[in-house]
Amino acid sequence: MYVDKPEMSTVIKVENLSKQYRLGDVGTGTIAHDLNRWWHRVRGNEDPYLTLGEVNDRTIKGVGEYVWALKDINFKVEQGDVLGIIGRNGAGKSTLLKILSRTTAPTTGTVKIRGRVASLLEVGTGFHPELSGRENVFLNGAILGMTRAEIKKKFDEIVDFSGVERYIDTPVKRYSSGMYVRLAFGVAAHLESEILIVDEVLAVGDAEFQKKCLGKMKDVSTKEGRTVLFVSHNLGAIKGLCDRSLLLEKGNTQIIGQTNDVINYYFKDNFKNVLYTFNLIHLPRTRNLGTTAKIEKIVFNDNTPIIFGYPLKISFYLKILKSIEDVCIGIGFNTNEEVRILTIDSDTDLVNNIEINLSSGIQIISMVVEDFRLAPGIYTFDIGLRRGKGTESLLDFVKMQEYLQIEPGDRTANHFLEGNTGGYRPIPTIIA
Repeated sequence: MYVDKPEMSTVIKVENLSKQYRLGDVGTGTIAHDLNRWWHRVRGNEDPYLTLGEVNDRTIKGVGEYVWALKDINFKVEQGDVLGIIGRNGAGKSTLLKILSRTTAPTTGTVKIRGRVASLLEVGTGFHPELSGRENVFLNGAILGMTRAEIKKKFDEIVDFSGVERYIDTPVKRYSSGMYVRLAFGVAAHLESEILIVDEVLAVGDAEFQKKCLGKMKDVSTKEGRTVLFVSHNLGAIKGLCDRSLLLEKGNTQIIGQTNDVINYYFKDNFKNVLYTFNLIHLPRTRNLGTTAKIEKIVFNDNTPIIFGYPLKISFYLKILKSIEDVCIGIGFNTNEEVRILTIDSDTDLVNNIEINLSSGIQIISMVVEDFRLAPGIYTFDIGLRRGKGTESLLDFVKMQEYLQIEPGDRTANHFLEGNTGGYRPIPTIIA
């Protein structure tokens, strides 16, 4: 059920919102089920199928006909807020946005919205493929309830932002997916709606356009006082844009609050079974790497937890196919947004004068950082093996898909050497 106006400072209020689907069929189900629903409604009774339905877990095979895509969702969004919505695939993010955009109705619960809503839920939302870009701009504006004069006033700004001026009079069915989303976002962001809803469509655009869109969403919030709901798997974008976030899991609210707290909860919940040993034998290499020497395994702290402020031992298991002189092994730690923040190399300048020479066979190189000060959290990492100083002499490189977890400790001092690249560089002791 929709109610048009919540209290004045709140533009979206969601109460006990649930959405049920019947698996395997389009619509609510069979004629028999629809008649049964109607008969219960006539008699003033509850829908008999609302007591049915399984949790929306896409990883298991269900046994019932009904599934809850969303279940008892409650939250409020104030004017000018930017709310991030995160969660794994199938968590209910897109279903929630479709309900808020009124493209589908809730099964139970209420949604109260104050103001016009512009939504971009998938590539080309609201576009007619046979119409030109120009015609679709005016069509979208009319759908949003804007006058022709209002649309004309914004038209040049929309076209300039989208960068498709040369094709603006071409039918959009001939646009690439990137051009589609450029124009669609331009329309949604520039026309005078009070609420902007954006699903994971920006991933279609290139990096430059994604950055442009994120900047525009921040502007419409801070400068124009408009409200933004943003769904993305790019947690860096969520963190940079959204002060508050909502985490969905299997159709249920896990947590809503400050974005940093929500993201930390998300990673902690998703990486309960922490690994400290990683086998690399079958992981892909590029540029014909791994033909002279190959990194086969890496073990952290002899397979025990990594604790902030305590020693970190990293053991690299290498397969050397022919003898190599002057070898350097290194590891880089990255944030969840793939920003390098810490690098540990075996040949850190002015610290280690050890030249590592390896004969053929299985060799183990270990590095120990006595006072490891990487902040507690979840990190990505990559590992490289080279000969000498230059990256052109790279022997092997693996960008890990798994995550590494650093546990909190009870120490606070900081001991880093600052490097020119790769963030900060602690001083390791080499055991070769």
